[in-house]
Amino acid sequence: MWFALDLIRGRKVTAIGAATAVIVGCVAITPAGGYVSPGWAMALGALAALPSYALIVWRPRTRVDETLDVLAAHGMAGFFGILFIGLFAQVAWNGVSNGLAYGDARQPGPASAASACAFTMTFALLKLIGAVMPLRAAELEEAIGMDVTQHGEEAYASGEGAILVTTEAGLDGPRPVAQPEPA
Repeated sequence: MWFALDLIRGRKVTAIGAATAVIVGCVAITPAGGYVSPGWAMALGALAALPSYALIVWRPRTRVDETLDVLAAHGMAGFFGILFIGLFAQVAWNGVSNGLAYGDARQPGPASAASACAFTMTFALLKLIGAVMPLRAAELEEAIGMDVTQHGEEAYASGEGAILVTTEAGLDGPRPVAQPEPA
């Protein structure tokens, strides 16, 4: 499905797109695994690609700082996996109960409540932490590299990973450099 969406948008199929598609499929089936049949698992993978892909395409048009597309690849796909439990669970696969499509209208409620609770608690925790400390590092720290400024180590001392990209204003500030541990 992901490849088809890439091709429809007029792009070529990319390795990053393929990797993201694998992540979306794995995340989507994780909550529903053991509750839905293999056929529904394949449908879930294809259907979860649609909103995840749409969110990945939409996000660059916003101010949302979501470089790794965690919300699209994990949040949206996981949400769809939870909803699939409520809709397509089969007692033949899980030994407990059916979903809405198989006659149990009670299942979508708990699945929706679990999703709402997870979203609400995550949002509340981010607001609480954001009131005490910043949720994002300063631009200069990002430019220098989070491995150096946050962890005190340098992952790539030379080569492509060592390229420093910063604004002119960031050149005046201090430049921390990781010190190797004594042997």
